[in-house]
This record gives sequence, C-alpha cells and structure tokens, in this order.
Amino acid sequence: MTQRLGHNYIGGQRSANGSVILNSVDATTGEALPHAFYQATPEEVDAAAKAAAAAYSAYRGLSASRRAQFLEAVADELDALGDDFVALVCRETALPAARIQGERGRTSGQMRLFASVLRRGDFYGARIDRALPDRQPLPRPDLRQYRIGLGPVAVFGASNFPLAFSTAGGDTAAALAAGCPVVFKAHSGHMATAECVADAIIRAAEATEMPAGVFNMIFGAGVGEALVKHPAIQAVGFTGSLKGGRALCDMAAARPQPIPVFAEMSSINPVIVLPQALQARADSIARDLTASVVQGCGQFCTNPGLVIGIASPSFSAFTQQVARLIADQPAQTMLNAGTLSSYGKGLEKLLAHPGIQHLAGQAQAGHQAQPQLFKADAHLLLDAHALLQEEVFGPTTVFVEVADRAQLNAALHGLHGQLTATLIAEPGDLQQFAELTPLLEQKVGRILLNGYPTGVEVCDSMVHGGPYPATSDARGTSVGTLAIERFLRPVCFQNYPDSLLPDALKNANPLRIQRLVDGTPSRDPL
Repeated sequence: MTQRLGHNYIGGQRSANGSVILNSVDATTGEALPHAFYQATPEEVDAAAKAAAAAYSAYRGLSASRRAQFLEAVADELDALGDDFVALVCRETALPAARIQGERGRTSGQMRLFASVLRRGDFYGARIDRALPDRQPLPRPDLRQYRIGLGPVAVFGASNFPLAFSTAGGDTAAALAAGCPVVFKAHSGHMATAECVADAIIRAAEATEMPAGVFNMIFGAGVGEALVKHPAIQAVGFTGSLKGGRALCDMAAARPQPIPVFAEMSSINPVIVLPQALQARADSIARDLTASVVQGCGQFCTNPGLVIGIASPSFSAFTQQVARLIADQPAQTMLNAGTLSSYGKGLEKLLAHPGIQHLAGQAQAGHQAQPQLFKADAHLLLDAHALLQEEVFGPTTVFVEVADRAQLNAALHGLHGQLTATLIAEPGDLQQFAELTPLLEQKVGRILLNGYPTGVEVCDSMVHGGPYPATSDARGTSVGTLAIERFLRPVCFQNYPDSLLPDALKNANPLRIQRLVDGTPSRDPL
C-alpha cells in the first residue's frame, strides 16, 4: 500500500492548497493515525465540481460497454487491495477483518453487477412509438425515448459501511454506470480508507482511458454545503442521519436550479411477532432477534429497533427471554467517538421517559456500547410519539405489547416510513392477519417474512429505500440495480432519422431491450 498523501482528488490530479489539517483516528484507542489530510478549500470544491462537469460530455458519450469495462476494472482493483488495507480499515472503524473482507467483496461485486446492467442495456428504458402517417384525424410522428445520465453527482460517504456505502459504494457505482461523473465527499471517520479506495478508482480510470474528472474526492468538514450548492452538481447521494439528509435536501431545494437528493436516513425497522409463531418457536426467535439487534454493534441501517407483539403469557415470557439474552451480550466498540456519543444520548432519552421501562443492559459508560432492551407503553406507539419513531443507532431495541389485533393495526398505521418491516409468522398467522401485508406495503420498502432485516442482498430486485423519513424519495433504492434509475432522466426524439438516433433507439439496435412498439411490448433479437 502506497504512502498516504492526504491530498484531494481533482480532475485526475492531487491538490492540497488548504492549511487545515485533519487526522485519521484509531476507532478503538482514539489515537491519531500517522495520516494527515488536507481539508478542501472553497476553490478546490469548485474545481472538483467543474472537473466533473468537464468530464460529463465525454463520459456519457462513451458506449455502455466502455463504462462497463471501467466498473470491472474498479472491481479488480478493489479485490487486489491486500491485508494491509484490511488492517487499516479495521483500525479506522473498529470493525473486524472478516466483516471488512466481506464488505470489500460486496463493493467489488456491485461494481460488476452494474457492469452487467450496462451490457444488457435495459437501463436505457427504451420506448418506441413508430409513426402512424395515416392515422385520423391526425397522423402520429415517430417518437422514441431513452434515458441519459443527469450530470455530475455529489456522493457523501457513510460512517457505518466504509466500503459498500462509501468511496466506491453503491451510490458511486450507480452514478458512474448511469454516465455521471462523481465528486465524492470522504467521511471523516475513515479518510485513509477513502484514499486507498480512491487510488484504486483512479488506477482503473487511467487503465481504461476514462476522461480526467470522472471521479473526484474532497476531504473536510463543512465542504458539503458548497458542493451541494455548486451549479455543476445535478444530483446528490447520501447515507446518514435524518438531520444531515434533511439539511442536504433543504439546500438542494433552495438552489436557483433545485436538484434531487437521494438520501437514506432513518429507520427503526419494526419486527412484528405473531402469536402462532411464538407458540411454535419462541426460543429460536429470541436467539435470532437478539443476534440481529447486536450484529455489528447495531450499526446497520436495518437494525431492528422496534419489536411489536400482542399481549399474552407467551409474549411476556418471550420478552423476558430476550431480556436475558441481551443481558448476556458483551459491550462492543462503535465506529467512532461521535457515534458512541449519539448512542448514549439516545439511551438517555429512552431512560428518562416515564412510559418506557428499561429491561436489560449494563449502564452505558466507558468507550464501548452496552446492548440494551426497553419496553414502551403501547399508547406511545398508538399516539405516534416521536421518541419511538426516532432511530437509536446502536445495539438496542424497544418492545411494545399491544392489546389485540385492532391495536396492532392502529399502531402500524401510525408508524413513519421505514426501510424494512418483518413479520415473524406461521401460515395460520398470515391468514389471520392478512391485512398486515397491504398495510406494511404503504410504510416500507422491503417486507421480510421469518427473517431479520440486518443484511441486504445486492441484486436486481432488492429495495433499500422507503417512505420518508427512511429516505428522501421513496421511488428509488440505494442498493440493487434499480439504483441506477435515480441518476437518469428521459429524453424523447421526434421524427429523427435512424442514423442520428442513439444506438439504443435505432431500428437495428443489437441490444436486448424491451420496447413499446405501437403500444405492444416486444423484445428485439440479439
């Protein structure tokens, strides 16, 4: 691994014009690592955005196969990052080596997945209505639509996934696949990791002869506002807190030219445990639920922060069983001191409310997070109390016992938008509570049956999104191939000669693209 320079990445060059020096920190000890980073100046932010804008025309004009080659080269470079890289990421994040190795594979894998999307061509969304010159009372012109990249995209790195939701993560991969150059804002919690990954992206860009400025990266606190407000930036990708995501949305909406912000922000991911499932397998449910709550120190976007059951002796016994399991869980080191501080503040709010009872967990103290279990009065959920709607980012969950089926439905109606909801159910439960699925469809992006939400498959059908405040735009996803559509917009050609049409819309298009021809879906031959 090469020596860290700590310089910003702008238009294929390194830049360090600022005087503010930032340090990377060992997440476990708090010790400053021997890596200094230069906060981007306003001029450097401007230069990075302009470099992305300058690259846009050439980059989006490349064939889909050329962009696919670039993404595959990035994947190869990521896979080649060795044990010293893994050790560095572990130091910056306190995450175990096995987790980092798995996340590196997921990150390179999603690059290759988007390369396959480019090669199959369906991302163009081609639609064709051929001319009807003899139609009465008016003829119809030849109309053909496809999608192009929006333009330069600002991407903000996430704290909890230093690889999969960061420098070369899902937002970056989707934007690059769409034909959009990227300006990446490195997360302050793992700047050395970001630099290593940025180097890998630049090596891939150079090897595949991509235009300079296709990928840019800046360091620093307070630089995000200037980036979002820059007129060259045409969209924003963000994974983080509700407060941070909402601030970016407001900035983007207040621009002279408003732009979309695709922010994944806050979710408590309710788990509904139904009666017959408890009767059949309470022990395994308790073990698996506890494992999900504490997995990765609770630092997953899909951590189950709320568990709902119907009042019964079985649910009371189940609650006590989970309490014993939570009490036995060890403390864990969180990603950074800021995350630990936020976790402590979230616990303090729960402990201070008279309608919430603390069931298990050592008092939060020291430099590690203690797993916790709480029980809240059902009326807090029925009244949509803000406290139960707020994500406590860490290894904790809140149990709520509702009186009956009607109260369960009322409680779910009051929930804000979520990334996920989980039903723990037997076949009889699903018949008895058939109304839950259509209800949850209105509340979440992904409904799980007899699984646990921690863990997101990167594939065509995955939805990692949901109604506000889970995300700022429920129509998209930040995981899976559908994510590319966030950074595309439609363009229609009317009465263009075939020779001047984009390849995706030509009559002899060789790609297998679904079309609408005179209103009838069809597929072109290979």
